[in-house]
Amino acid sequence: MNQADITNLAFDEYGFMTDPSRWNELVANALAAQLGIPQLTEDHWKVLGYVREHYLQHHTLPWTKHVCHEQGLEDGCVRRLFKGPIEVWKIAGLPDPGTEARIYMEDEE
Repeated sequence: MNQADITNLAFDEYGFMTDPSRWNELVANALAAQLGIPQLTEDHWKVLGYVREHYLQHHTLPWTKHVCHEQGLEDGCVRRLFKGPIEVWKIAGLPDPGTEARIYMEDEE
């Protein structure tokens, strides 16, 4: 998927996808490249899958520390792999988590 394909998707004012059902691996790769992550590795996909599953089941943001632990990755994996939780959320194709969660994610950057 290229940049032109991403423009056909709906994003809100903060850059979050408005419809998570339109997300797929091609979208994730294109969004990652747009955010300065040239290639998604197996560890990236573990984090993305966990965050998406957690959101779709609970409609909440998982604690950043738990994401790494639950996936068997070292502490700080979100920052090392993605720069921070906002990038994970965007690449995972999830909608705006709300003001409070967005502030939490910004604080984690």
